[in-house]
Amino acid sequence: MDLVDKTGKQPGGPDHVQGDQLLWPFAAARLALDACFWWMERGPADPPADSSLPWTTPGTVALELATMRLRACVKDRSGQPALVCAPYALHRALIADFAPGHSVVQSLQNGGVDRVYLTDWRSATPDMRYLSIDSYLGDLNVAIDEIGAPVDLVGLCQGGWLSLLYAARFPAKVRRLVLVGAPVDLSIESSLSRLARNAPELVYDQLVARGGGNVSGEEMLRFWSRTPSREDIAAALQRELADEEGAALLARFDRWNVETLDLPGTYYLEIVNRIFRENRIAGGDFVALGRRVDLKDVKAPVFLLAGLDDDVVPATQALATAALVGTPPAFIAAASEPSNHLGLFMGARTHAHAWPRIAQWLRGDLSGVLARSA
Repeated sequence: MDLVDKTGKQPGGPDHVQGDQLLWPFAAARLALDACFWWMERGPADPPADSSLPWTTPGTVALELATMRLRACVKDRSGQPALVCAPYALHRALIADFAPGHSVVQSLQNGGVDRVYLTDWRSATPDMRYLSIDSYLGDLNVAIDEIGAPVDLVGLCQGGWLSLLYAARFPAKVRRLVLVGAPVDLSIESSLSRLARNAPELVYDQLVARGGGNVSGEEMLRFWSRTPSREDIAAALQRELADEEGAALLARFDRWNVETLDLPGTYYLEIVNRIFRENRIAGGDFVALGRRVDLKDVKAPVFLLAGLDDDVVPATQALATAALVGTPPAFIAAASEPSNHLGLFMGARTHAHAWPRIAQWLRGDLSGVLARSA
């Protein structure tokens, strides 16, 4: 059967490939309506290899928490720490350390950020089904205390709104904040906002119930009508794949794509309802760890990175966060790249142009900006 979304695009097309990190709540709901039995007729996704893909950047596990392993990639323990908050969605945190030339962690280190940490989120087990957004904020707080506040917080995609919530809840613990392709104000027209308006709430509850209280990453992957094409992957990685290195990247992407994570049902439903449907973060009505969050409490310098070809979090939405925070305009930097959504984190051109600038901004002295704005 043909499955077409509200925009008339096939769910297996390039827009879906670039957006599966972010559209998982709504794409699953949309397809579940039209194909609640079709997914059961398909064979299971190709299983991952015997072991998970190795990391690109050498590192160690600095802390084991219920929600994550805190990964440390440290060259100099005396430097300013940067914590990369990976998206906790369909895929592993390897999205932030995918391959040489395609790694956020590596690009930050190459730019002189010597203490880089990464949230390696755990796949949900049955006993994690009641974990909430507060659970992840709480463990993020423990991780930052372990690293030593204040940290530079780098939020990718859904890790962006989590980082922003954290910076508003604990402003003294964040020195600088980087948000990359981060959905915050869902009132701005996008694939997410359209789907949020149209997807019935009952479908989300059924997805959680069918997973025994969690949302199955393997099942979510089955909702896609086809595996990403070579052209889709080339667009995400922003390079040709015809040579030997390209073939290796293609194989690595294919393996990464089937290494899915399960999500706690409580966490999943809170995101769907409070963030995507009700827009509480942007609306100033989100309660985090017992306190209503006011984004104006974020006074730290902010860097916003958007993709000009990002249909999931359009540049207008990604950059609109500047107007929501309390950071003085002189301390807000913004950049847009000719990139789709995944290309912001994995794309070779983005890592050659945008990420060195972000590393330089993290290391830069902003005292002159302060003097000029005084």
